[in-house]
Amino acid sequence: MKNCVFSIIFLLLISCSNGQSDVNLIKGNAIGTTFTIKYLGKEHKNLNSKIDSLIKAINKSTSTYISTSDISKINNGDTTIVVDTIFKEVFQKSEKIYNETNGDFDPTVGILVNAWGFGAGPKIENLDSTQIKELLKFVGFNKVKLKNGKIAKKYPEIYFDFNAIAKGFLVDMVGRLFEKNNINNYMVEIGGEIRARGVNKKGIAWTIAIEDPNFDGTRSFATTIQLNNESIATSGNYRKFRTLENGKKYVHTINTKTGYATESNLLSASVISKSDCADVDGYATAFMAMGLQKTKQFLDNHKELKAFLIFADANGHLQTFKSANFEN
Repeated sequence: MKNCVFSIIFLLLISCSNGQSDVNLIKGNAIGTTFTIKYLGKEHKNLNSKIDSLIKAINKSTSTYISTSDISKINNGDTTIVVDTIFKEVFQKSEKIYNETNGDFDPTVGILVNAWGFGAGPKIENLDSTQIKELLKFVGFNKVKLKNGKIAKKYPEIYFDFNAIAKGFLVDMVGRLFEKNNINNYMVEIGGEIRARGVNKKGIAWTIAIEDPNFDGTRSFATTIQLNNESIATSGNYRKFRTLENGKKYVHTINTKTGYATESNLLSASVISKSDCADVDGYATAFMAMGLQKTKQFLDNHKELKAFLIFADANGHLQTFKSANFEN
């Protein structure tokens, strides 16, 4: 599972004027990445401070990199924590996606993310199959419960890692802030995860481009798409891996069933839906664990999701796959 979402989304920010409402731009840094926000209408000067408050709130609730956060305290065995509404909604969304994907999306994989050296916790040197088997006992979202505002874990070693969904949820939090302030034409992008509502300054749906997975550092684009009151998230591991002395690659997407971080032919998964960005963030992560064929089967049964997949064929050549409803 991704411990830090790698963005392969490049925003096409429309800047031409046609006499409609002004475009307001907010840029900054949050949760280890950058963000770009655009919205139409009168400038709301107090939004910056409110966005900053949202960032602090999600860090306090779900950041494994902050020792005083609720999730860190829960991971360290504190059973007295009453979780806030952020943690509760992220937990509930995670549980839903966990069940739908038969465990391919599982935020309790955190203990293995740490063991492989991709998380905030301690890495295990020379991790072997016996150790992985033991750690797998502490993986499974069916082994945790949210009851009366508190988290109950079957094993104290269970370690939550919401980094594969929390970034998308922060996007949603900002989007909801705009809607609460009657701002209906906006685009929120944080680390490549995007929620778009309404239209851009040209009066058309916000347009983005999905980037090719180039290994040489160059940039080119596989396709473009307009977001019609939709969210998009992308997960890709073709640039985020460790190579051991024997040349074997270990990527940051952990297989929740085997416990190993292994390479597959699915290089990138972009998921689009009218649902929250947190949801598509979770599905994109699950698809990387599923691989190409299983993802295709999942999409056949979930028409509410659109997907654009980039994979390597048997000869190592890049290929793309679009779900049947991708252009709709």
